[in-house]
Amino acid sequence: MKIGITCYPTYGGSGVVGTELGMELADRGHEVHFIVSSLPFRLRLPNERIFLHEVEAMSYPLFEYPPYDLALATKMGEVALAVGLDLLHVHYAIPHSVSAFLARSLLAPQKLPFVTTLHGTDITLVGTNRSYWGITRFAIEQSDGVTAISKYLHDKTKEEFEIERNIEVIYNFVNCDKYCRKLNPDYRRRFATDEEKILVHLSNFRPVKRVTDVVEIFTRVRKKIPCKLLLIGDGPDHAAVEMLAHRKGVHPHTCFLGKQEDVEETLGIADVLLLPSEMESFGLAALEAMACETPPVASHVGGLPELITHGVDGFLAGVGDLETMADYVIQLLEDPALHAQLAQAGRQTAEKRFCSTLIIPQYEKLYRRVLEQAG
Repeated sequence: MKIGITCYPTYGGSGVVGTELGMELADRGHEVHFIVSSLPFRLRLPNERIFLHEVEAMSYPLFEYPPYDLALATKMGEVALAVGLDLLHVHYAIPHSVSAFLARSLLAPQKLPFVTTLHGTDITLVGTNRSYWGITRFAIEQSDGVTAISKYLHDKTKEEFEIERNIEVIYNFVNCDKYCRKLNPDYRRRFATDEEKILVHLSNFRPVKRVTDVVEIFTRVRKKIPCKLLLIGDGPDHAAVEMLAHRKGVHPHTCFLGKQEDVEETLGIADVLLLPSEMESFGLAALEAMACETPPVASHVGGLPELITHGVDGFLAGVGDLETMADYVIQLLEDPALHAQLAQAGRQTAEKRFCSTLIIPQYEKLYRRVLEQAG
């Protein structure tokens, strides 16, 4: 198939999933065309089956903000005509699915079906805003296929937008060959001694991720166990996190690694992942850590309980319950047998339920069904 993919190119779950999906599809023989504002984070080029089409929104004094959604719709239509796209797959409802609807309308009567994947804040935050509720609902209803990354998000979408149509749950995925535990003692010693443990956090540093809670938990753990904290990513809360680390006296033991493309290398040397988010519609960082045999300690919210089984392949606690989270981390670090048990269970969860070899065929099946229904 010839598949057009649109996602946000920034450091976030929807962009990562859209990009990884495109690369997996290309590896399976499909021709993938990314229609985006800039090179997506994690997209590896060159690849003979992957093509990049950048959208340029016109700057004009009359426009307070460039009308990117219209430029995107136009670009979608142009690419579809030029290369003969079979369908579009857009990630994050606003504005991508609206632009896909416009592109489909522009090309009528020629068929250009589109699939929308809902990722979380497009439903729980942006879409529920009164300015976007109506257009978000319209775009979901007009999509030729709709997927949600968790049962939680499926139910939330149905409830918030009074959706009657079918929404298919297709979970996020991880490439189990790429994401795995690899011994790299030299890389590990860049951050910690052999006697120290390593805690890791991976996010876009937005308030919903509660990265300051990561520092609070780390401070509590460090009082009992020698350890270091590795922070992967960047975002608006970076300054607040760094300031708190100074105030708590743990800044010398905290490493800000910034945005990383090959996060599996760092996840693979860590001992525990901290994910104390206010909300996670799935928790891709936790899955990536589990595949690397790094047990997660996370919040019991959203779709995380669909991924993590408490006490089996990770630990879950209430949002803001820092003492309990710190206690779980200490248990894991003080009990090698318990750590090994959860680490192996996490790897099995990734392999048996969320490996790309299991999930990508679900998307292919959906594409075929959408194309058949489109005639």
